Amino acid sequence: MTQTPIAPLDGVRVLELGNYIAAPTAGRLLADFGAEVIKVERPGTGDELRNWRLHKGDTSMLYRTINRNKKSVVLDLRTDAGRQAVLELAAKSDILLENFRPGTLEKWGLGPEVLNEANPELIITRVSAFGQTGPLSERPGFAAVAEAYSGFRNLVGDPDRAPVRVGVSIGDSIAGLYAAFGSMMSLFQREARRRSSGSAVALPERIIDVALNEAMFSMMESLVPDYEAYGVRRERTGGRMEGIAPSNAYVCADGASIVVAGNGDGIFLRYMETIGRPDLGTDPGLQSNALRWARREELDAAIGDWAAGLPAADALAALDAAGVPAGPIYTAEDIVADDQYAARNMIQKFDVSTGEEVLSDVGFPGIVPVIGEQSLPIRNLGPDLGENTDEVLGGLLGMDTEQINAASSREEALKA
Repeated sequence: MTQTPIAPLDGVRVLELGNYIAAPTAGRLLADFGAEVIKVERPGTGDELRNWRLHKGDTSMLYRTINRNKKSVVLDLRTDAGRQAVLELAAKSDILLENFRPGTLEKWGLGPEVLNEANPELIITRVSAFGQTGPLSERPGFAAVAEAYSGFRNLVGDPDRAPVRVGVSIGDSIAGLYAAFGSMMSLFQREARRRSSGSAVALPERIIDVALNEAMFSMMESLVPDYEAYGVRRERTGGRMEGIAPSNAYVCADGASIVVAGNGDGIFLRYMETIGRPDLGTDPGLQSNALRWARREELDAAIGDWAAGLPAADALAALDAAGVPAGPIYTAEDIVADDQYAARNMIQKFDVSTGEEVLSDVGFPGIVPVIGEQSLPIRNLGPDLGENTDEVLGGLLGMDTEQINAASSREEALKA
């Protein structure tokens, strides 16, 4: 018997006008769970992400990952036909995602009021550097700038060096999570209102405004309250976490590094016994996080000496036997060989064409969160540019070939 695919968002249609990572991440999350996500791309080049970290061909693995489970439609928003096609697609969609500079949609004649005329139930989710309102709203900005404004960047790195960035587009990704959450929250409200009173949700309540700097600021825990209440200014602490000790990374005898989070009061005693320093475990001056933080250099030196004398596998085995949370610091090579990721279908294999050759069994990250026991299967990788233009414009909007050509600027391309 064929099992029915799990698709909680089956029947939800999303129109994605976003480029890069933030709005497309929101689109990916919705697509992963069954929504039909129609990604609109410009003629010729498409989403600029197609060329980011491009090693071969014309479409990067980054694009294939962020835009999985979507459809790609080419429309030229510089033309009346292209803009009209967007309005017609909006009329048949539940959610519109965009991450242009504030004012761009309005300049194109596709602002919220116009979209609302096309579809009075459309949820409009907007992602920008600083939001749609306020003195900085009109400024452009990538996630790196937003991370700096949020206070996040100031805490990343070592205290004696300039702040650094993490190795992924964390600001864009977190904003994308909020955009997906906001979209679903508004969709839930819309459906609940229908059931309870049959009334519509007003346009201002259907506009979800996600600012990159605010998305990152929301991750900063008690950064501001600690400053406002006590005048505490948090500083960079390298591999440590402010006020929590011992919790750090340590280099082992074979050159591999491990992370150990032995900061719980009960865990700390077992941890010190494991590294051969029971005297530290029973020291009255180390029985709380605050006390241990004050002596963090001493603790890290003791743990570092112990780790340096063992291969990583032996150190981790000893810590695991003592019930001390610890783990290796994985590379991509480690992840694809890991049994835990494999058991939950978190590495899914696809053949990928670069345009020049077909690469077999390329692993891609699975869908999170898990429903059931394993990741849901990825339906398709990020599509080729315009792969679904005829299907969507012809099948969904009923356009003929001439109309499709006009909306996607194929006419100009054919004339050239």
